[in-house]
Amino acid sequence: MNPYLLLAAAAFAGGAINSVAGGGSFLTFPALLFAGVPPIPANATNNTAMWLGVVASARGYKEEIRRYRGVIVPALIVSAIGSLLGAVLLLHTPPRIFERMIPWLLLFATALFAASPLLTRNVKDDRVHSPFQLVLQFGVAIYGGYFGAGIGILMLAILSLSPLPDINAMNGVKNLLSVAITGVAVVPFLIAGVINWPLALLMAIFAMTGGYAGARLFRMVPSRVTRATVMAIGAGMTAYFFFK
Repeated sequence: MNPYLLLAAAAFAGGAINSVAGGGSFLTFPALLFAGVPPIPANATNNTAMWLGVVASARGYKEEIRRYRGVIVPALIVSAIGSLLGAVLLLHTPPRIFERMIPWLLLFATALFAASPLLTRNVKDDRVHSPFQLVLQFGVAIYGGYFGAGIGILMLAILSLSPLPDINAMNGVKNLLSVAITGVAVVPFLIAGVINWPLALLMAIFAMTGGYAGARLFRMVPSRVTRATVMAIGAGMTAYFFFK
């Protein structure tokens, strides 16, 4: 298969997956490696391309973002700081340790998301992000700046402990936080000169299209179906990386 067609298809599908659950990088990052891009430039290029896709996804949830953007400022701040730390860490540290953590992080996040209806029955805090959730979000942002695959599911797991009313509200907030995480991480990659811009722009076009289409589609899908989709994606990615 032509590598450019592969990158375009992976970016479209990845953008759509990121709009509802996260995990699109499990398609786009390997596609870049297959195209012959070295691992760290592939990660930086993937981050840049998918950031534009996440922006489109956020636009697809503009109603939810408009409703909650004023109450997630602390989460946006810790996301930006954590992402910057993670991106700098990537440029100075071999990625093997974090790569080995990926299936365990996804297993925890998927299990937490699946159990969230039981866990949130006794939630008393009416804030979208409690102090405990902000600490978790900071850790996710560091990981997001470093590698980023699966951060959508991790953030949905955190948001499932909040009083947000449904999966669409959680996806709207999650996508806005993803914009902050992936956008900030681009800056150190840009300064270091490790982004393959021709491939990043090609993938960005298709990621934006897939991200917006996925966001608008899943806003019309019943919450229980979207929740089941999130858990299926999480379980599939977890199994893949354990067996890998």
